[in-house]
Amino acid sequence: MTSSSNTIAELDWSAIAAQLDSEGYAVLPRLLAADQARALASDAVMSNPLRRVSLDSVDLGCGDLLYFDEGMPQPWAQWRTDFYRHLAPVANRWNETLGMTYRFPADLHEFLARNQRAGQTQAQSHLNRLRADDYLALHQRSDGEHVFPLQVVVLLTEPGRDFTGGELVMTEQRPRMQSRPMVVPLGLGDAAIITTAQRPFKGSSGYYRVNLRHAVSRVRGGERIGMELSFHDAPRGSGDQRAFIMDT
Repeated sequence: MTSSSNTIAELDWSAIAAQLDSEGYAVLPRLLAADQARALASDAVMSNPLRRVSLDSVDLGCGDLLYFDEGMPQPWAQWRTDFYRHLAPVANRWNETLGMTYRFPADLHEFLARNQRAGQTQAQSHLNRLRADDYLALHQRSDGEHVFPLQVVVLLTEPGRDFTGGELVMTEQRPRMQSRPMVVPLGLGDAAIITTAQRPFKGSSGYYRVNLRHAVSRVRGGERIGMELSFHDAPRGSGDQRAFIMDT
């Protein structure tokens, strides 16, 4: 990915929307060049404004979450805006399919203004840094009145070279059925658009909601650094633990 918004605009959004509808996620291979991914990982981890939260302190695994509390830096802020512009139509179509009257505005800044008016001012976008034996438990970020149904995850280190293990894992729970596990393959610089919490699924009697959670499996060696771009903020004072809903 370059600093230009054109790269995101030129993605095949029809194909991405179709995969989101069928699977609840869509992989974007090599969205970042390898050297760019490594530079972003290094710059972010060394950044002083990041707020560190230990996963074991909130009973969600082992490792660190690094939050952008003082405002998201470039180029992440622009990419977040660009992704939202293309994902808002998908989110609105999902709501319409499920019979929900809520509609997301076309512009991220307007959506975040709604968040702010509702008391959702706690940043959720973050880096996750996992070392040997660390992992991120199954969870979803769905706290607050205004929850965007999609988010973006990016892998900034290389499997097999920088770390082993550490696969992105999702589970999908359909009514009266066993959870469906999914391993989402990511390489260095790859991104995935994933369901935040719920999405529509077409069954034999029409559409209904299915519930999704995601996790990162145990890192067996090395260091894994990833980025999560969330489009909605959490209620202020909700705490990092309430920002997650664990799998039960």
